[in-house]
Amino acid sequence: MDLMRLSDEVEVVSRGYAARHHIQRDATWFLLKLQEEVGELTQAFLMRSGQSRAKGHTPQQLDELFANELADVVCHALLLARHHDVNIQDAITRKWLVWNNHVTTTGTTHSPE
Repeated sequence: MDLMRLSDEVEVVSRGYAARHHIQRDATWFLLKLQEEVGELTQAFLMRSGQSRAKGHTPQQLDELFANELADVVCHALLLARHHDVNIQDAITRKWLVWNNHVTTTGTTHSPE
C-alpha cells in the first residue's frame, strides 16, 4: 500500500468530517486526536485481552473493535504527519527499513530503537 496515497484519501475523509462537525483542525487538534485514538486502542486492547470488562461484546466483536481502533491510530498518525509536511514513507525508510540490511548471521535484525 502506498502511504502517500492513503494519506491523501484519509485527508479527504478527515476534512469532510471536520467540516460537517465544525471542527478546526490545527496542530494541537491533530496531536490530541491521535492521543484520543491511542486511548481508545488501549481500551479495546484491554477488553480483548480480558484485562477490562468486555461490555457485552463477543470475542469476534472485540477483535473487530481492536482492528478498527488500530486503523484509527494509523490514520491519525498519517494525518499528523501530513499536517506537519512529514514524508512518512521517507521517514519510515530512514528509521525502520534501513535495518533490513543489517540482518545478523542468526537471522535476527537489530532494533531500530
